[in-house]
Amino acid sequence: MLIAAIFSTSVTAQVLSESAKRKVTVGIDLFSDIVFFDKDPVFMPADFELRTINQGVNVFAMYNFQIGKSLSSFSVGLGIRNHNLFSRNSVIDDIKADSIIYTKIEQNFKRTKINLTYLDLPVEFKYRTKGGFKLGIGLKVGYKINSKQKYVGDRPEDNVGVSIKTKKINQVEDWTFGGTLRLGYKFISVFGYYQFNSFFITGRGPQFTPLSVGITITPF
Repeated sequence: MLIAAIFSTSVTAQVLSESAKRKVTVGIDLFSDIVFFDKDPVFMPADFELRTINQGVNVFAMYNFQIGKSLSSFSVGLGIRNHNLFSRNSVIDDIKADSIIYTKIEQNFKRTKINLTYLDLPVEFKYRTKGGFKLGIGLKVGYKINSKQKYVGDRPEDNVGVSIKTKKINQVEDWTFGGTLRLGYKFISVFGYYQFNSFFITGRGPQFTPLSVGITITPF
């Protein structure tokens, strides 16, 4: 998905006219999630751990409305955001259950993760200087379009190696809300996104709240 996103952004940059490039921003966020959560014994083992690096990607396009004669603008757009949350020692026992519960993995395994994909509607105020520095502050609303869990490792019943992917995890919030911040120079910025609500419905699963930190690349 990452390769496809970069290729798509590059192609879009080449086909748009110079006039359109002044009005449209196309970019890609490459980030890792720092996930805040409580070790709730109802939904996870006492020694539950998430991996430190949980890489994700966001591809977006925004239309820029210039503010007066300044270089600043107000922008609205669309994006596709993808999160991966890797567990170090646990897996969701039944993704179709009324409550999402992680259980301890006792057998050998390579990795286990959940993957969540959202369609985003971002809005952003952008301040720019003639020297190329820029600051962006915004909000975005996301709608869930896909969710799945992947497990690679031995089956507990016979220790046979398998790779299992299961789709449509129950009790994932349909909507997400969060704030964004970008600070950069010309085509590259540091990027942060804090989600105000958890990935899972309160009382129906673990409360995972992500802080996404990374870089933004904008070819134009």
